[in-house]
Amino acid sequence: MKPLGVKNYGSIGHIPESRMGSGDHHCPPGQAAIATGKTRDKHDEVFSQEKLDGSNCGIAKVNGVIYPLTRSGYVATTSPYPQHHRFAEWVYFYQARFDALLQEGERVVGEWLIQAHSTRYILPHEPFVVFDLFTAKNKRSPYDELAARLNPFEFVMPKLLHRGSAFSLASALKAIETSGHGAIDPVEGVIWRVERKGRVEFLCKYVR
Repeated sequence: MKPLGVKNYGSIGHIPESRMGSGDHHCPPGQAAIATGKTRDKHDEVFSQEKLDGSNCGIAKVNGVIYPLTRSGYVATTSPYPQHHRFAEWVYFYQARFDALLQEGERVVGEWLIQAHSTRYILPHEPFVVFDLFTAKNKRSPYDELAARLNPFEFVMPKLLHRGSAFSLASALKAIETSGHGAIDPVEGVIWRVERKGRVEFLCKYVR
């Protein structure tokens, strides 16, 4: 069952220097240039964050019910992978916390880090790191709104590496030499989030 009727989260395009896997795609060249080279004007704001290496999961409120979701949008308890069942247990344990956070039709999406993939962590915080909040109309919320909504409930966000003008790949790689999340292997990569006039315009990423 897909409670939202859509995928929980789509794919983010890679900048040209990024390592890509099967099914991945590049972002448009113009987007990479804005994020890592030069913004168009004063209305562009670039956020750069540490990319985490776990399982993309989400929590949605539909008809007043809290649902733990896999990336594809299915309820996590239907997944064949044990880590998603552990995620569902964690979400239900904190059900009241998510119920207070979310309005009807909204969802938060983040990285579930209970199982090592390519990067191992000694986490200094809980194993779910939130990077997006979507409205009931499936629109991504701006960074400041996301942070303001999460802070009262003490949810963790990915380490913010930079905020302002374009942020070069070289600067980003320097910034992830030390993980904000206890990575004991090299940090997997970087996410760029470009907002314009208070709206999220696009995201792009680099993977080692």
